[in-house]
Amino acid sequence: MRLPRLATASVVASTLLVAGLAGCTSDDGGSGGDGDTIVIGADLNNSSSVDLAYGRALQLRIEQVNASGRLGKRKLALRTQDNRSDPKASLSNLTRFADDPSVAAVVTGSCDLCVVENVKTINDRKLPTIALAASDEVAQPVSERPYIFKIGPNSSDSAATLVAELRRIQVPDVAVLYTDDYYGRGADKALDAELLKAGIDHPAARSVKPAATDITQAVGTLTDTEPGALIVLASPDQAALAASSARSDGFKGRIYFDAAAASDMFIPISAAAATNNTTMVFTQILAIDDVIATTPAKASRKQWFRDYVSRYGSYSGVASFAADAADLIAAAVARVGVNRDQIRQIIETSQVDGISGPIRLTPANHSGLMPQALTLLVARAGRWRLAS
Repeated sequence: MRLPRLATASVVASTLLVAGLAGCTSDDGGSGGDGDTIVIGADLNNSSSVDLAYGRALQLRIEQVNASGRLGKRKLALRTQDNRSDPKASLSNLTRFADDPSVAAVVTGSCDLCVVENVKTINDRKLPTIALAASDEVAQPVSERPYIFKIGPNSSDSAATLVAELRRIQVPDVAVLYTDDYYGRGADKALDAELLKAGIDHPAARSVKPAATDITQAVGTLTDTEPGALIVLASPDQAALAASSARSDGFKGRIYFDAAAASDMFIPISAAAATNNTTMVFTQILAIDDVIATTPAKASRKQWFRDYVSRYGSYSGVASFAADAADLIAAAVARVGVNRDQIRQIIETSQVDGISGPIRLTPANHSGLMPQALTLLVARAGRWRLAS
């Protein structure tokens, strides 16, 4: 399946983007002068629903940047290459982007291996890259990833938010299901540390293959221990499967998802009953209808939400990460054109109130979504709402 050809939006950029691009007067310092088309490369898996949302968000946000006029005579363009979640295919794509002087930076999708296994190429080719994969390893350690940044929740922050809620409602023990990959293992490790600090027992944990479609046995093994809560650290499809399996087994305890389970604001009908009252750690954007626009940042998030829904009919939670990636690159391009070294330096010190929430990138921290961006959402009547 290929990412769809997207129509041009007749919308303006949000006030945050306008503010971020205003007053930028530095010259290119490289190729890409006035009148040039400057490319943002996207290394995505065209058969992934998550990456489909990333591609849509990038296209819409780039159109909004161009409509704002804040790049002068320059225009941004999106160029997508399919990596099929294969690091070798990703390497070919990244090399192609690096060889093209019109490419200012690259955004990568849900494939963490595609970034981790190609770190040397990204660094050697000095290709500014913003990763949207869930795994913390895509941007850590920073000393080995000077050209790689991440937009999305950090496992430690997600775990801390989740465990704080478990303590609040006095859950005595938990069972954990996680995917056996960079993201799942890292999220489970971060959760273990938070549970230990909170004094919450963690007697059972099981891993599943990331692409597994039958996880009944693993879930059953966990629910047989009768934990106070089942915590699922998995992709949207597997998280829904886990909830369905747990409820089919008669599990009556609480179910929690971490941020990697976020997908559309509307829960598929097949999983709506099983996930009802499930709690998920994520940003406010999936329940933005419940948010009052008391600040310019919140107003911009609501506008972005409306623009995306108007274009595509529903909202994918992960779209905000791609929009923020496009904004960070656009703000750098407005100042220095396609000078990749300077783009990297600008991104590395970016501090914005993004669509996802507050983002603070520094030379010591290349994964800059702040803990304050995370909140608790609850599944009610087939969609996500802010937890009261």
